[in-house]
Amino acid sequence: MTASHLVSRLFTRQFAVFVTGGLICALADVGLMQLLLHSGMHFTAAASAGFAAGLLVNYAFHSRVTFNAAANPANFARYLAVVGINYLLTMACVALAQATLDNPLAGKLLSLPLVAVNGYLLSKYWIFK
Repeated sequence: MTASHLVSRLFTRQFAVFVTGGLICALADVGLMQLLLHSGMHFTAAASAGFAAGLLVNYAFHSRVTFNAAANPANFARYLAVVGINYLLTMACVALAQATLDNPLAGKLLSLPLVAVNGYLLSKYWIFK
């Protein structure tokens, strides 16, 4: 598959719905993280809580709305595996931004498009296939 073919396949209606659902979850995620940071919580705990807050809403949205798939234990287990991968990616970005910029929010924002593309591709071709 060529790079241009991959890009054209990404920019479909389904990807737009996926991104819309992700943005809704991201607002809750980042909002909770910021609230907890301002309350004095350590950046790793705040980022983790934000990430977890969007987890179940994200799964429900994408299974029902984006991919029109029934929730079941097999696709939920695959979803959790992708969540684990995306969590590690998120935490790496947050830690890097904290270490280099003293700004965990910058890392969180950097991670969002990376997690979106990774999550969409794995959701489409592995989780909800």
